Amino acid sequence: MKRRTRRRLPATVTAVVLLAACAAVAVFAIQMILGRTPVVDFPAVAGTLHATRWSDLAPAVIAAVIAVLGLVLLVLAILPGKLRVIPLDGPVPSGAARHSYRGMLRTAASTVDGVAGASVRLRGKRLLVKVSTRRTETAGLADAVRAAVGERLDRIGPAMRPTVRVRVRRTR
Repeated sequence: MKRRTRRRLPATVTAVVLLAACAAVAVFAIQMILGRTPVVDFPAVAGTLHATRWSDLAPAVIAAVIAVLGLVLLVLAILPGKLRVIPLDGPVPSGAARHSYRGMLRTAASTVDGVAGASVRLRGKRLLVKVSTRRTETAGLADAVRAAVGERLDRIGPAMRPTVRVRVRRTR
C-alpha cells in the first residue's frame, strides 16, 4: 500500500492557464460572430507578428520560457511524490499515515529521560530526530534517543526501516 501525494499545484496552474486561453478564444469568437468590435485588434496583432522575424530576440526568449515551463511541468509529473502512507511489513498489506508515524517516533524520543522537546523529519530512507535538553552534559543522550526510536521502529515494523540520525541541542 503506497499512496503518494497528488500534484495539485502544477495541475491547478495548468488548468487555470488552459481555462483562461479557452475563455479568451471563446470571447473573441463570439464577438466576431455577433459583429461586435473585438477586445483585441486582430489586424494590429497580425501585423506585429508578421513583422517579427525568427532571428529576433523576442521569439527566442518566449520559446525558451515556454520550454522551461514545459520541462518543469514534465519533471513534476514524472517524479514520484512524497509517501502519504508508510507501508508496513507483514502478511497483510497495511500502512501508517505519515503524520501518525512521525508522531509515534516523536513521542518515543520525548520519553527519554532528559529530553525537553523533540521533532522528527522523515526524508526518503532517512529519519532525522532533533531533541533539545536542559542538561549541561549531553553525553549518551543521542544514543538513548536512537535506542528508543529504534525500539519504536521495531514495534511499528515499517517495510523499509529508515536510518536514524539524532541531533542534540542544549537549551539554557
